[in-house]
Amino acid sequence: MNRIPDATSRVNSQSQTPPNKFSITVRIEPDGTPTRLEGRVGWALQQLVDAGKGGCTPVTHPGPRWSDYVFKARALGFVIETVHESHGGQFPGHHARYVLHSDVSIVSEETAA
Repeated sequence: MNRIPDATSRVNSQSQTPPNKFSITVRIEPDGTPTRLEGRVGWALQQLVDAGKGGCTPVTHPGPRWSDYVFKARALGFVIETVHESHGGQFPGHHARYVLHSDVSIVSEETAA
């Protein structure tokens, strides 16, 4: 009987190195408990910290599920504003700009293979 491998095993067998796992440990100042965020939620928070008051949009910082990352970070206590902006061009519409308002310090960050 032929067995068809699932997508995960197929991808891992085709690449020499597995995808990286990102994690970041942050603290909401002035006296928050350190919180570890993994994967895309951690990546998104790092992007928001780096962007400062200008914030991030899915256009300037491509990521497939920004709304989900922000939703999960808010559930952990991070204050993130959603600013709705219009855009023109060939495909006019709306997009979100996410701005971190929590005062956050980065305790550590890791990328593991």
